[in-house]
Amino acid sequence: MEMVPSEEKQLVPKEIESAAEEPRVLCIVQDTTNAKTISERLTINLPASTTVNKFYEDVAHKAGYVNGTFCLVWANAGDMAPLDQASEMSLVLSGFEAGKKNFLQLTDKDGEQPQIASDESGTADSSGLDDSSQDRFIGPLPRDGTVGCSSDYSSPSYSYSSILNKSETGYVGLVNQAMTCYLNSLLQTLFMTPEFRNALYNWEFEDSEEDPVTSIPYQLQRLFVLLQTSKKRAIETTDVTRSFGWDSSEAWQQHDVQELCRVMFDALEQKWKQTEQADLINQLYQGKLKDYVRCLECGYESWRIDTYLDIPLVIRPFGASQVFGSVEEALQAFIQPETLDGPNQYFCERCKKKCDARKGLRFLHFPYLLTLQLKRFDFDYTTMHRIKLNDRMTFPEELDMSPFIDVEDEKSPQTESCTDSGAENEGSCHSDQMSNDFSTDDAVDEGICLDNTSSAERVLKPKSSLTFELFSVMVHSGSAAGGHYYACIKSFSDSQWYSFNDQHVSKITQDDIRKTYGGSSGSRGYYSSAFASSTNAYMLMYRLKDPSRNSKFLEVEDFPEHIKRLVQREKESEEQEKRQREIERNTCKIKLFCMHPVKLMMMENKLEVHKDKTLREATEMAYKLTVFSPWVMGGFSTRRPPQLMDLEGVVPLDCCRLVKYDEFHEYLERSYEGEEDMPMGLLLGGVKSSYMFDLLLEIRRPDQAFQPYKPGEVMVKVHVVDLKSESIAAPVSVRAYLNQTITEFKQLIAQATGLCAETMRVVLERCYNDLRLLYVPNKTLKAEGFFRSNKVFVESSDSTDHQVAFTDSVLWKLLDRHGNTIRLFVSLPEQSPGSLANRTICPKASADSEDSFDGAKGSRKSVEAILEESTEKLKNLSLQQQQQQTSSTSDSQKSSEHSDFEHIESPAQEPDTASQPSQTENCTRVASDMENQFPSEERSDSDVNNDRSTSSVDSDILSSSHSSDTLCNADSGPLPLANGLDSHSITSSRRSKAHEGKKETWDTAEEDSGTDSEYDENGKSKAEAQYLYFKAEPYSQEDGSGEGQKCLLVHVDKRITLAAFKQNLEPFVGVPSTQFKVFRVYANNQEFESVRLNETLSSFSDDNKITIRLGRALKKGEYRVKVYQLLVNDPEPCKFLLDTVFAKGMTVRQSKEELLPQLKDQCKLDLSIDRFRLRKKTWKNPGTVFLDYHVYEEDINISSNWEVFLEVLEEPERMKSMSQLAVLTRRWCPAQMKLEAFREVVLESSSVEELKEKLSEMSGIPLENLEFAKGRGTFPCDISVLEIHQDLDWNPKVSTLNVWPLYICDDGAVIFYRDSTEELMELSEEERNELMKKESSRLLKTGHRVSYSPRKEKALKIYLDGGPTKDPGQD
Repeated sequence: MEMVPSEEKQLVPKEIESAAEEPRVLCIVQDTTNAKTISERLTINLPASTTVNKFYEDVAHKAGYVNGTFCLVWANAGDMAPLDQASEMSLVLSGFEAGKKNFLQLTDKDGEQPQIASDESGTADSSGLDDSSQDRFIGPLPRDGTVGCSSDYSSPSYSYSSILNKSETGYVGLVNQAMTCYLNSLLQTLFMTPEFRNALYNWEFEDSEEDPVTSIPYQLQRLFVLLQTSKKRAIETTDVTRSFGWDSSEAWQQHDVQELCRVMFDALEQKWKQTEQADLINQLYQGKLKDYVRCLECGYESWRIDTYLDIPLVIRPFGASQVFGSVEEALQAFIQPETLDGPNQYFCERCKKKCDARKGLRFLHFPYLLTLQLKRFDFDYTTMHRIKLNDRMTFPEELDMSPFIDVEDEKSPQTESCTDSGAENEGSCHSDQMSNDFSTDDAVDEGICLDNTSSAERVLKPKSSLTFELFSVMVHSGSAAGGHYYACIKSFSDSQWYSFNDQHVSKITQDDIRKTYGGSSGSRGYYSSAFASSTNAYMLMYRLKDPSRNSKFLEVEDFPEHIKRLVQREKESEEQEKRQREIERNTCKIKLFCMHPVKLMMMENKLEVHKDKTLREATEMAYKLTVFSPWVMGGFSTRRPPQLMDLEGVVPLDCCRLVKYDEFHEYLERSYEGEEDMPMGLLLGGVKSSYMFDLLLEIRRPDQAFQPYKPGEVMVKVHVVDLKSESIAAPVSVRAYLNQTITEFKQLIAQATGLCAETMRVVLERCYNDLRLLYVPNKTLKAEGFFRSNKVFVESSDSTDHQVAFTDSVLWKLLDRHGNTIRLFVSLPEQSPGSLANRTICPKASADSEDSFDGAKGSRKSVEAILEESTEKLKNLSLQQQQQQTSSTSDSQKSSEHSDFEHIESPAQEPDTASQPSQTENCTRVASDMENQFPSEERSDSDVNNDRSTSSVDSDILSSSHSSDTLCNADSGPLPLANGLDSHSITSSRRSKAHEGKKETWDTAEEDSGTDSEYDENGKSKAEAQYLYFKAEPYSQEDGSGEGQKCLLVHVDKRITLAAFKQNLEPFVGVPSTQFKVFRVYANNQEFESVRLNETLSSFSDDNKITIRLGRALKKGEYRVKVYQLLVNDPEPCKFLLDTVFAKGMTVRQSKEELLPQLKDQCKLDLSIDRFRLRKKTWKNPGTVFLDYHVYEEDINISSNWEVFLEVLEEPERMKSMSQLAVLTRRWCPAQMKLEAFREVVLESSSVEELKEKLSEMSGIPLENLEFAKGRGTFPCDISVLEIHQDLDWNPKVSTLNVWPLYICDDGAVIFYRDSTEELMELSEEERNELMKKESSRLLKTGHRVSYSPRKEKALKIYLDGGPTKDPGQD
């Protein structure tokens, strides 16, 4: 029988495997119990026959919760009961659909959050791992949550609830602030050292002497007390790092754990001066060794005594290809002497000559706690980068140090005695490897010291006194660039090894310790570490095995009195935190909304109420709640001062109630009549991190009664349409049932609005611009597509409009216009007097429209004058739109020779009643245009734009919230609002023909430039076929951007093209549409230009903001170009000049001709066309020189927002061909320590010989003495004069410039050159320092580095005075 592997990696018969291919159920579970997990989804794919209880187990395992402490409910089932956890029914029989996505939510059970599964139990069975594999966790936390993952270091995230329960190991972890794993590893090691912990407990903090916040020993003492007594899984280290003087930025700096150990021990010694613990570090960690040199001829020896806190062990000796395989090998190499011979001979004081000698180190004293640092970080001189050596190095659990102790008689007559003065010499004892302590106290009798004992005493000393026991392995996982630290520590209480990995503490075994040796199973070759694991031991801690000296941990009952008081304080603090946490767990937090009756704003806040508070009490809390409400206006948000609902002075408390509310659908789900005394926990369905609904504080008038809202009802917003005035009233809310018929629904609306039900037409807006006439009397609301919240328009009149097809009716056209109209805030440009005189002015459109514009004079009016005049005239005029003569065709022909744009009805235009057609004719024209756009009711999705925001259903131009708005027919009079208010608005229509004359253009390239022409291929305006709604009125912004800023409030049909929109804005801007640009304003006031003239405004929505800026708009094939002046010898070589427009197909010379008048007018540069050039700009680097005959898009690639350099020439252009090469040269004068100015050299080829000849000819340097080098970095390739002589690659051995290491293939390269016979100026130390300061200042101003050396790492410092002193001049 053929066998195949199953999912459990076991071999099963193929028949069984095939039979198992049953339908599968895809379950997507959203965890709603925690704010951090609500955005995450758990995806589980199970066989359809899986039972519900097995499904619960799988979810528990994947989510990391204890099974039975949570519930699973359907995501879209509302208040449906959760799935039965004990059910043995299959998923399919329980309502799951095979082959489809099944959405569920993981919720709290009985109001309690799920319990986090313990790290050692709870999921072993379902994960397929036994208990031992669960306990044997080592290394960084796996990314996928499985145990024993050997991946590289990671930074796991923990939820707050996961650190509340203590690990089953009994030990407490430490929270990683960001990159403080190195600190956590050392702190846990010190905590697990009995002698250090007990000594720290014996020290007593004096409040009167020091601030507890800055006291390092006190904060360490508090931390150790919490590690020993806390019930949490992990505790924070922020108080400890604060005592170091660190701020939050230090948490993002990763440091070396051995460096931290030395710095922290030094800080503790400083803090413990004049106390019993003053010499604690030396007593526990300090050893002594002898640094000696012995003459091999006479035996004379010179030596000195040095101290150390740790022993650095080399893994790979410098220049060697093999590595040391064990700690013993490295220790032997550490004390192995070297012979000084040949040129390295030692001058012997006794022999009075240079002799061969032996130099080495001898251990004299081992500390009680021995620290070994494995030097895994090295420097690769081939790549000039730091590297990490991952080679294998073993270390024993018990280390016998007797072979490494000095057993010779150090006080022989031939030996020159030396005191410990050498220990005071920084750098002694191989300062690059050793950790020096500067204490000179020799009276230390802790540990083993043999420097003063006789040979007989040494023989009698038992060997066991030099045996050290391993108890801590600090492991590094990662590379030299960064990684993760954790510690493997053996408890002296039960001899069990534990992994302390930040928050996570778990049991491990000796096998896991052996995994930290590093390396791979292959040979120990030079490159073996490249293929080895990056997780290996870095620092080892041993303790001397001496039963008479080995201490045990202090138990709580044996604590000193001051520690007992500290324990009590911390216990009370933890209990207070627990009580507060319990209150938080029992507090319902839910969104609260309220439509303020005076401010008429929907205000929002979060209501936090205890689950035992009644609905009545919650209502009172909401009544008094402070609200911080964002106020949206003009497409951006501003923050108003904090506002109380302050309803006491407006509405009494008994006129308010809380109801269940759906903000998204603006739907009142239900009210709570008779449940005022019910606890909020029961009303809201328990305490949850988030709710699928909100609360609304509903307000009524004193003479009104609250309407009951029952579950199952749907809310309908009814807008009454008046065809005569063509107005749409503000909505009236009506509640109905889905099983009601259309006839019953009409009766319900008739009761609410007073309209006649018999002649009533009801139109449902199912989604944006999807209008459906409800004409089947017996059809139910559900069948018509009603949902929780709906919007309908009703009209009841005796007109004949109801007799025509719905899509041909006036009602449909009015609603269609209503649905497509958006409100925009348009900021007009500031114009100084006379600014329009230099621009093209709107000429007369035709002979029949002379009174539309008052010649050029009228067109030159400022925007302020236009707006003021239009507002004043509109007070006396009807708001009917002014129409042109019906002979529009002949008018267009007459105007074709005068105008390049459509005629615009100016606000300054006088009424011409004779030219106005009747209102009926206007309506006919509207209908005719609408028929062309929408020929039938059945429209595809492509005909309807769905960009309208669903949240702005009632924020359109006809809502009561926009009381100053009026929806005007483009051909008829004003439409009064429902509240009877009037509005002064400016309306216009686009009818006239565009100029059909000759247009000068450069559109010769085939590709589109990304912009579209305002004209079609026949030269006609594309906007003339559009007859869409546009209305503008002056608007004064509340938070204006400055005095005199003019704004418009524009209501426009979003189906209008950008070209037509711009033409409608012409009378307000005062210049033709081709002379101004439209910028759309996004969040954070970012502006982007809208350039596609044939695209509609469909991407815009209500309250978007638009800024108008003067300047020529782009046509098809045109690109906006920024022109910068290249000033090669100025401190700032790149200077912005102006914005201009280039077109594809245009030659460089033509663009230069267009630039000349602009440069003269705007930049005061009077140039001739042959005395400046254009060239490529790449950031600040000058590039290819553009020749006059080059064509844009053919020879030169051009793009949007292109940048180009303009360079003024001192002589006629020498660049005539693309085969030439223009380089910028600069002479270096070492004798004067200065650089000369840039000079351009034009080469006919890429020959180095030609370059040298040109430089020699230009400078007078003999050809054989001339040396050159390519500049580094970006232009102008600045470099310090102190470094240029030796740092650049002078005189490269190449024959052409376009090969390595030069790679000069384009214009603009920087070449330095010098005379090789010129000597470098000799500088005194004072002169050099002064010059260094000047160069540093110069290069910092130009933004260039002073040196090319890599950035130094930030040093690890602990500040004893509470924090660093800020030095403004310090980098």
